[in-house]
Amino acid sequence: MKPLRLFISSVQSEFADERIVLRDWLRNDPLMRRFFEPFLFEDLPATDRRADAVYLDEVAICDLYICLLGNEYGHADAEGVSPTEREWVQATAQHKTRLIFVKGADDQPRHPKIQALIQRAGKELIRRRYATTPELIAGLYASLVQYLESHLLIRSGPFDAAPCRTAM
Repeated sequence: MKPLRLFISSVQSEFADERIVLRDWLRNDPLMRRFFEPFLFEDLPATDRRADAVYLDEVAICDLYICLLGNEYGHADAEGVSPTEREWVQATAQHKTRLIFVKGADDQPRHPKIQALIQRAGKELIRRRYATTPELIAGLYASLVQYLESHLLIRSGPFDAAPCRTAM
């Protein structure tokens, strides 16, 4: 099976450590590496393409979209929209599985546009809050295992009770 592509979205400077930890954990965990390949924008080599075109193309080909939200909104373009929000909008429009993780419990110090994204996420889907990187990993692990189970990529029941999806 070809690994599913995970697009990790966030303000890079605010989540530099978490992004690297998630990438390394996904690539080194025996279960996760069998099923998932993370994508981080900062891992790309230099290229003669606009950054916004690259990250939106990557969202288009990903299987799952993971968004980390914190206090910062990120650099807004001429239209006043950050890359993270553009990625979110694209993932939503293309009906990608979106997993949203919000760092911290206090929304007061957040940029107003981040507060709005957190509110929108709460209306569209379940989001999870975390305080530490180990909590983020545990939350992502639970979400990814649930995804694998719901798509019958891993099973916990008896083998002979499982349906054969390719049977005619």
